[in-house]
Amino acid sequence: MRTPPNERLTSDIADTPKARKASEPERRCILSGETAPRETLVRLVASPAGLVLPDAHEKAPGRGAWIGVTRDELAEAQAKGRLKGALARAFKTGHLELPDDLPQMVEDALTRVLLDRLGLEMRVGSLILGTQRIAEAARGGAVALLLHARDASEDGRKKLDQAWRVGREAEGSGERGLELPLDRNALSVALGRDNVVHLAVAGSGADDAAAARVMKPMTRLMHYLGQA
Repeated sequence: MRTPPNERLTSDIADTPKARKASEPERRCILSGETAPRETLVRLVASPAGLVLPDAHEKAPGRGAWIGVTRDELAEAQAKGRLKGALARAFKTGHLELPDDLPQMVEDALTRVLLDRLGLEMRVGSLILGTQRIAEAARGGAVALLLHARDASEDGRKKLDQAWRVGREAEGSGERGLELPLDRNALSVALGRDNVVHLAVAGSGADDAAAARVMKPMTRLMHYLGQA
């Protein structure tokens, strides 16, 4: 009996760019064996020489293997040899080279994608910076996503969170903005502004297109860091 198309799509360990375009948005982790939304997994690729690298943009050619574990779990799997074995099965070759700092390389790649996305949204005018501007926009219901730097003060967060709830007509819900896995220095450098502690994505709802574009790389990075 032939395997139903949908079943094949969610069970593939390795894939090609052509196959990914037609697939369901789920992948199977080569380490845990669990299937999860694609946005929470990271794609690894092997160069022609067998060097394994992260493909944070999911655009590198050739076969790919997906991992859905946290950084700590990845480091442990690599130290115990389980990662190399899983990759050898996925890529169908034992000629693989895994960088010692692969877990850090994955984190750096995912962080870069998130910062690049924030930079792009800044250039097209989707981001709102400055506490006062964010508060005004939030109270007016014009903020789809509220974000705080990792080192933002609790007092500053509370004030903007409250303004956001007012604009969303969600007072009393306890809803809060999200904490980025980045500090103010990283945000300031990426956006070319001084002391970026809070930022907001303009829009009228949580399903706003700009907010969705930011949430995709943010979700992947936070899941990898164990902060999902």
